[in-house]
Amino acid sequence: MAKRIQPVQQGETTYRSGFEAQIAEHLQEHKVKFKYEEDIITYIEPAKTRKYVADFSLPNNIIIEAKGRFTVHDRKKMILVMEQNPKLDIRMLFQRDQKLNKGAKTKYSEWCEKRGIKYAIGEIPQEWLDEKPKRRKTK
Repeated sequence: MAKRIQPVQQGETTYRSGFEAQIAEHLQEHKVKFKYEEDIITYIEPAKTRKYVADFSLPNNIIIEAKGRFTVHDRKKMILVMEQNPKLDIRMLFQRDQKLNKGAKTKYSEWCEKRGIKYAIGEIPQEWLDEKPKRRKTK
C-alpha cells in the first residue's frame, strides 16, 4: 500500500507535502515572492482512439457481443461504441441474466432494456438469424 503524504503546516499555509514545504522555505530564504496553489490551469485530457472488435458479425449485419461477465468497463465501452456508431445493429448475448454486481438490484437484461439495447440470454434467438439483411453503415 502506498504511503500517504502528510500535509505540512508552515505559518498560515498548509502544504500538501514536506517537499512542497521545503520548496516554499527555500523561496522564502531567497526572498522570492511566490503564490502557492492560487493559479488554476484548465486542460483537456486528450481523447484516446480505441478499437472495438466485434465478437460475431452475421450475414444480415447484426453484430453480437457475447458476455459471460458484464463488467463496469464492458458497460462503459459498449455505451461508447453504440453511441458513436448508432447505425450499427449491435446486440448483447449474455451467458446468463446476472446482477450487474454483488450488491446490485439491476440485472444485465434490465440494463439493456433501460438503454434500448437488444439482448438475449443463453443463445442467439432464431429471429435474429432469420432477420433480413440490412444495409450496413458505419456512421
